[in-house]
Amino acid sequence: MSKLFFFDIDGTLWDENMVIPESTIPTLKKLQEKGHKIFLCSGRSKGNIRSKELISIGFDGIVAACGCHVEVDRQVIYENILSANLTERVIRILADCRMPVVLEGPEYHWIDKEGFKEDPYILYLFQELGKSAKPLTEYSSDMRVNKFSADVLPNTDYERVKRELGDEFDFLEHVGNVVEFVPKGNSKATGIAKVCEYLHVNREDTYAVGDSVNDLDMLNYVGHGIAMGNATEPAKEAAEYITTDIHEDGIRHAMEHYGLIS
Repeated sequence: MSKLFFFDIDGTLWDENMVIPESTIPTLKKLQEKGHKIFLCSGRSKGNIRSKELISIGFDGIVAACGCHVEVDRQVIYENILSANLTERVIRILADCRMPVVLEGPEYHWIDKEGFKEDPYILYLFQELGKSAKPLTEYSSDMRVNKFSADVLPNTDYERVKRELGDEFDFLEHVGNVVEFVPKGNSKATGIAKVCEYLHVNREDTYAVGDSVNDLDMLNYVGHGIAMGNATEPAKEAAEYITTDIHEDGIRHAMEHYGLIS
C-alpha cells in the first residue's frame, strides 16, 4: 500500500548552508520507486521555496506556510489567506510594538527592511526572491499573506503583541528571538490531514521527518514521527524515532530503520 512521507526543509532536507546530504536524494527516489509519495512540509511559504535543486527532486506535493498552503500534484487543494482587515491590523500593531516583520505569501514576501537593519537572513531573502521580495512600507490591496514571522528586539513590546494578536494566531517561538505567527486552525498537521483526505490514505500510513518547534504538531499527528539527530529537544520528545544528524545521513538511516529501503 502507498504511504505518504512529509519532509521539513531547513535542518532536515538541507543544512544551514542549504546543502542537501549526498544520500538524501537517492533515498527519496527509492521511496517513490516503491510507489510511495513524498511531500515537502515546511514553515516556509510557497513563495520562498524556489531552490531548483530542491524542486527538481520531484516531490508529489507540498504543505507550505505551516499548513496554510497545500498542493498535491501541483494542484492547490487548500489555501488560507489573511483577510485585508487582519493584514492591515497586523502591520499596524507590529510597527507600533517595534517588531520587524516578514509577511509570507504564496507569491510574494513583504519585508520590513528598515526594521531588520542588516540582518543576514533579510539580505538573503531579497537576493533569493528577487522581484518577489517587496519592501514593506504600509498595507496595500495586493497583499496575499498566509502567515508571517517577526523578530523580538530588546525594545519590542512583545506582551502587547501577544495580547492583541493572540486570539487569531498561534505563536511559534524559535531560538534567536524569531516568532512565527500561524493563523489558528492551521499547522503542518492540518495540512497533512488534508493531503490524507484528498488521497484517501490512512493516518497510520504517514511518516514525517522534522527538527524544530513548527514540526511538533506533525510529529505527533502522523503514524510515524521522526526527529533528526540535530533536532531540538521538544522535537525529539514528540518523535517516535530519533535518527542521526543531518550530516550523518539522518533521512537514509530513518528509512532503513523502518525497513522502507535497503
